[in-house]
Amino acid sequence: MDRKSLIGLLLIGAMLIAYSIWTRPSQEELAEQKRVNDSIRQVQYEQTMQAAEEQRRLDSIELTKEQNTVAPQVASGDQNKDLGVFGNAASGVEKLITLENDQLKLLISSKGGKIYSAELKDYLTWDKKPLILFEGEDHQFNINFFAQNRPIATEQLYFEPQTSRETLNASGGAQTLAMRLNSNEGQFIEFVYTLEPDSYKLGFEIRMDGMSQVFGRNTPFIDLDWSYPLRQLEKGAKFESQYSSIYYKYYEDEVGHLQPRKEGSTDLSTRVEWIGFKQQFFSSVLRAEEAFTSAKVWTGEMPEESGYLKNCSAAISIPVQGKPQESIPMSFYFVPNHFKTLKEIGHEMENLVDLGWPFISWINKWFVVNIFHYLEGAIGSYGIIIIILTILFKTVLLPLSYRSYVSGAKMRVLKPQVDELGKKYGKDKAMEKQQATMALYRKAGVSPMGGCLPMLLQMPIWLALFRFFPASIELRQQSFLWAKDLSSYDSILNLPFEIPMYGDHISLFTLLMAISMAVTTKINMSQTDTGQGMPGMKMMTYMMPIMMLLFFNNYASGLSFYYFVSNVITFIQMWVIKRSINEEKILKRLNQNQKKPAKKRSNFQSRLEKMARERQQQAKKR
Repeated sequence: MDRKSLIGLLLIGAMLIAYSIWTRPSQEELAEQKRVNDSIRQVQYEQTMQAAEEQRRLDSIELTKEQNTVAPQVASGDQNKDLGVFGNAASGVEKLITLENDQLKLLISSKGGKIYSAELKDYLTWDKKPLILFEGEDHQFNINFFAQNRPIATEQLYFEPQTSRETLNASGGAQTLAMRLNSNEGQFIEFVYTLEPDSYKLGFEIRMDGMSQVFGRNTPFIDLDWSYPLRQLEKGAKFESQYSSIYYKYYEDEVGHLQPRKEGSTDLSTRVEWIGFKQQFFSSVLRAEEAFTSAKVWTGEMPEESGYLKNCSAAISIPVQGKPQESIPMSFYFVPNHFKTLKEIGHEMENLVDLGWPFISWINKWFVVNIFHYLEGAIGSYGIIIIILTILFKTVLLPLSYRSYVSGAKMRVLKPQVDELGKKYGKDKAMEKQQATMALYRKAGVSPMGGCLPMLLQMPIWLALFRFFPASIELRQQSFLWAKDLSSYDSILNLPFEIPMYGDHISLFTLLMAISMAVTTKINMSQTDTGQGMPGMKMMTYMMPIMMLLFFNNYASGLSFYYFVSNVITFIQMWVIKRSINEEKILKRLNQNQKKPAKKRSNFQSRLEKMARERQQQAKKR
C-alpha cells in the first residue's frame, strides 16, 4: 500500500465517522427509540415465555390424564383454584433464613422453599457492590406436579422451616436446613439444604413422604422449572454477554452449550447430569446425583441498560419411583469460573471456562493454564505475569520466527533477479514471467511459502491466548499501570459520543497494540517484498491494525496488553535476527545453488506450473 492509498483510507474512515456523528439522533430521540425497542423486546419475550409455559402445562396435563390412576374429580370454576391436600399451605408469612459459610451467603425463603438469593462473599461487582447472582422474585425455582388431578406449583405455597434459628453458619461445621411443605393429610415434601465449610457446593435433596398416594402410582416424573436473569457483574455488559450462556452435561457424555451471542433453545432429550447458568466469571449449576430424565433449556435477551444480560431458563424432568418414602439427591454449585477450582469439583465442570475449540483448548489446558498459575504463585503483579508469559512464548516460537525471517531474506536478495525477469517479459507475458520466477526459486532452493508456513504454525498459540485472557477470572479487577481491570477494557478518555464498532471511549492498550502492529507489519512487508505485488494482500495486511483497533477497544485490556508486548518483542527479535544474518553470504549460496543440476520438481511445484500453463492457454484462446 502506497502513501496515497493509506491517506485515502484514512480520509474515508474520517468521513464515515463524521457522517455517523452528524446523523446521530439527539439524546431525546435515542431515549424514545430505546424505550420503544425495549418495550417491543420485553413484550416479545413475555409472549414467548407465556407460550412455552402454556405448552409445558398442557403437556403435563395430557401426560397425567394418561398415567394417573386416581379417579378424576369434576371441578367448578371456583374449585379450579383449590389446592386440594395442600390448601393449608396456600397462605402464610414469608421468612428468610440465612445459610452461609466463608464462601457463600444464601437466603432460603419459606415461600416456595427456594433459594431467595445467592452471594459469593469473596467477590464484588465491577462497581464494588456485593456480588449477588440472583435475588428475590428474579429467581424462579418451582416444582410442578399433579395432586389428585390438581396442578400444584411449589412456588405458590409456604413451607415450614424445621429450625427456630434465623442464621445457620457452616464455617465451623456442616449445617442442614429442611423446609417442609405439609399436606392436610399428613404427607409432606421437604427441600433439604446442606452446606459444608469452605465449599461452593450446596447439597439439595427433595424428600417425599406418602406422596405416592397423592401423585398416583404411574407418575414417572415431576417437573422442575428453574430460571433467573443473569445480572451484569462486569464493566462491559456487551462483552460479558458474549461469554454468558447455558451449559449442560449429558450423563456420562460430553458438555454442550447454547450459543452465547444469540437467543436460542434446545431439547435435551436424553439423560442430563447437570445444567449451568454461566456468566463470564461466575456460574450457578444444578446437578443430579442420578441424572435428570430430560430437559429443555433456552436463553432470551434482556432490554439494554436494564442491569441484566439475558434470561436463562430450564424445564427439567426429575424421575420419581412412586415409593412411600422417596429421596431425590441433587446439588447446587455457586462458583467462580476458575479452572483449577472447577477441575477439583469434577464432573467436567472445568468446561464452564471456555478455552476455545478442542485443539486450542488443549493448548490452554495443558500449557497456558499451568504456566500462568505457576507464575501467579511467584509474582504478585498480573501485568508482569503477562510480560513474562509473552517472553516465554516468543522464545519458544523464536526458531519459527528465525526461519520465517531467513526465508524473507532469501526472497529479498533474489529481488534484483526477479526484477530482471519482469523487464524481460513485460506486463503482456505475466504467465511466462510467473513460470520463470518459479523456475528461479526452484533452482536457488527457495520456497515462496517458506515465510508463511512458520507464521501459520504460530497461529494456534495466538488463538489459544485470544481465548485464554477473556476467560481468566485471575485478571478480574486486577490493575496494571492505568488499567483498573485487566479483564475489561481500559479507558484513558471517555468520548461524548459513540463511534460505530469502536465505542465511546479510547483504550490506550488497544491503541498501542494497533500502532505496534502497524510498525511490525510495515517492517515485515519491507523485508519480504519481492516486487511480485499482491495489492489485495497488502491492503488486508495494513487494514488489520485498523480492524484490531476497532474490535479490541471493548475487549479485555489484558489481551490487548499481551499483543502489544508481543509486537514489541517481535520488533526486537527482527532487529536482532537482521543483525545476525549476512545477506551477501545468502546470495552467494543461492547463486551457487543455481549452478547445480536442476532438482526434480516437487508435486506442488508441478501443479503450480501446470495451472499456470492452463491459464495461459485459456487466455490465448480468449
